[in-house]
Amino acid sequence: MLDIAIIWDWFAFAVRWLHVITAMAWIGSSFYFIALDLGLRKAPDLPPGAHGEEWQVHGGGFYHIRKFLVAPENMPEHLIWFKWESYSTWLSGAALLMIVYWVGGELYLIDPAKADLALWQGILISAASLTLGWIIYDRLCKSGLGNHPTLLMVLLFALLVAMGYGYNEVFTGRATMLHLGAFTATIMTANVFFIIIPNQKIVVADLKAGRTPDAKYGKIAKLRSMHNNYLTLPVIFLMLSNHYPLAFASQYNWLIAALVFLMGVTIRHYFNTRHAGTGNPTWTWLATAILFVAIIQLSLLPLQQETFDASEARKLTATEEVFASADGIDDVLAIVPGRCAMCHSREPFYEGIHWAPKNVLLETKADIARAAKEIYLQAGVTNAMPPANVSFMEEEERRKIIRWYRGAREKIPFGVALQ
Repeated sequence: MLDIAIIWDWFAFAVRWLHVITAMAWIGSSFYFIALDLGLRKAPDLPPGAHGEEWQVHGGGFYHIRKFLVAPENMPEHLIWFKWESYSTWLSGAALLMIVYWVGGELYLIDPAKADLALWQGILISAASLTLGWIIYDRLCKSGLGNHPTLLMVLLFALLVAMGYGYNEVFTGRATMLHLGAFTATIMTANVFFIIIPNQKIVVADLKAGRTPDAKYGKIAKLRSMHNNYLTLPVIFLMLSNHYPLAFASQYNWLIAALVFLMGVTIRHYFNTRHAGTGNPTWTWLATAILFVAIIQLSLLPLQQETFDASEARKLTATEEVFASADGIDDVLAIVPGRCAMCHSREPFYEGIHWAPKNVLLETKADIARAAKEIYLQAGVTNAMPPANVSFMEEEERRKIIRWYRGAREKIPFGVALQ
């Protein structure tokens, strides 16, 4: 029997793996070139047009690297373009967002306690916001503000804070932080796709045609690269935050994100200054620590409860109704609340658990129907839950969960809701 839930979960895992790998490649190459660019030194034998050079040792060999500020006199035959690391990171991230927050939107994207939206409306907001963010940012950069980089960075920070607040008015806390990360990552990749690489191609075309390249293209690209430099660390934090309720399950999560963006500035300022050899601003670590303590304090304020009474919860979808009425649901109702609800409840009573992990509730029939696939994968076909089997779920109970899920799944048309 073709088990869509297992195949879909492995597909999501593969896309997540791809996203992490490509992100490592992009961030790694980005940080390397930033450090290289800042560490260039003048030398008496530099060729015409060369801005600086650096000697490096790695892997048993020595590397002699020179940078031409605009372009060399002659185009080399072999030229490597660093762009696919960025493109593949964004594409795999967009696919993962669709898998988790669009297909699984009823559970992870929409919070009915905040906004009474249909899933398609939430998806539309999700997609449109990423596009709108790039348009606003790009217009700011192309205005006269491009000549005032500090003011432009302040406005970019204000835009990010406003978007975080706006997301939190509509989405769950997890989706808020993730979308703010996607919003920022979209700006970063669009910088590469629409600005940095096209400008470099103009320079290459001028060289091939025997024209002197205009230095303005390098200046424009450098501004966008600087923004990417300072945005990288906050994006990583936001992408990881969905695993940590202290970061996302707070009514102040948008403020936490704002402070994280400031932490990105302080951390990168330290390394940029050191790589440039212009100082050792250790004060940035104190500033970073103060910001992090402020984040911790915000997370300890009353948590934003993204759960609500069963009477106020959204209605079950047609697919979820099948799971709620399928043969074996009474057995599952006798198993799951007893084995899982000490953590996955509106008021968890397991020591150290203050809110339902990932806001998954498993107290009522409706709760169980909404989380059918997760129950099947986590406590049926695998023994991932309960953790370390602390509630002593028996193998026969896991088999009953499997029979219930598969029996219900056979009544649902192939591919519907990917349950």
